[in-house]
Amino acid sequence: MAKVYDEWINKITKLREDMGQYDQVAATMRREDTVQEDQILGELTYIKNRINASSQILTDRKRTAFFFVVVPEEMIILDTKKAAALFAKFDVPLSGYIVNRVLPPDLGRGNIPPYLRNRIALQQKHMGGIKAAFGDEVRAYVPEMERDITGLPMIERLAQRLFVDGGAPS
Repeated sequence: MAKVYDEWINKITKLREDMGQYDQVAATMRREDTVQEDQILGELTYIKNRINASSQILTDRKRTAFFFVVVPEEMIILDTKKAAALFAKFDVPLSGYIVNRVLPPDLGRGNIPPYLRNRIALQQKHMGGIKAAFGDEVRAYVPEMERDITGLPMIERLAQRLFVDGGAPS
């Protein structure tokens, strides 16, 4: 992403520098010794330096890690693949994938409504697609919880699942 911003700022900076040359000619014609500092050019240079510094941090694997959280649903898997390709295009390193909201396969063994049975079967199909698409880059599998991960108790449960239990598929 920084490359895109960098190119854009380079173009604008070049235009401002060109305008500065015209300002200098105009000042000479008005018999002025100096031209006021171009504050816009200074601001553009400042922005460019900030973008470059951010880019260095975001693309440094020792300092930054990005993980995509994917849910075993077709559209989310497709969107995640597109996002990963975009990250690769802009040299942003991806550290792996977390598969979230995984229903336990043994849940389908009892007397359950057809909707839930079909959802489990469909999710298992998509789990195969996730394994095929992301392979050993999947770092953890997180089970479907009874509610969203909000608040310290739920975050603690998620951390337990990811870092202590190893996030292995259930």
